[in-house]
Amino acid sequence: MSFIPKENLLEAITEALSNAPKRKFKQSVDMIVVFRDVDPRTPEGRIREVVFLPYPPKKHVRVCVVADGDMALKAKEVADRVITKEELQELQGNKKAAKKIAEFCDWVLVKVDLMPLAGRTLGPALGPRGKAPVPVPPNADIKAFVERYRSAVRIRTKDQPQVMCRIGTEDMAPEQIAENAMKVLQTLEGKLKNPQHNIARVIIKTTMGPPVEVKLR
Repeated sequence: MSFIPKENLLEAITEALSNAPKRKFKQSVDMIVVFRDVDPRTPEGRIREVVFLPYPPKKHVRVCVVADGDMALKAKEVADRVITKEELQELQGNKKAAKKIAEFCDWVLVKVDLMPLAGRTLGPALGPRGKAPVPVPPNADIKAFVERYRSAVRIRTKDQPQVMCRIGTEDMAPEQIAENAMKVLQTLEGKLKNPQHNIARVIIKTTMGPPVEVKLR
């Protein structure tokens, strides 16, 4: 459990949703967590985590798979793009093509024996975007892997002591968004030395709406 009461999150989420201006697109609901006495330039202050949300946001997450053989065949049924070993070899040195893939894919799942080749070919484009390839064991159920990563979000500090991630979309129930927020906060609290001190502010906002601060206690 997070030290922040769930009802406080629910109150802020409900307010953010009611204040959201109507738009012709589906707005995301984001959570920003601002830290105190956490230096992102130090190893202990550098947060790089993947959180699997209990309720996937209702926005399509593009999952790409780098694989060959049977895994590639099965991946074609569920993934947004499948890159074979042969395609990967042809991409070597083609920075423009690698950049296009990095921009298109939210997640890149790579059969583990192809990781070195994927790292050389796609790594330079994926790394700066915080989209490090995810290794997949050769005998894994790739369909289950793809579906699992559709509910995944990254939480990472950059140059500022804060993280921001999507916890839902405006057409989701506030209760579901609150559950997602709790999962992210629990993960963060597990990385911090003193969560009640280190978490200074928690803010909820829709894409175009005003920020709403969560009461921490």
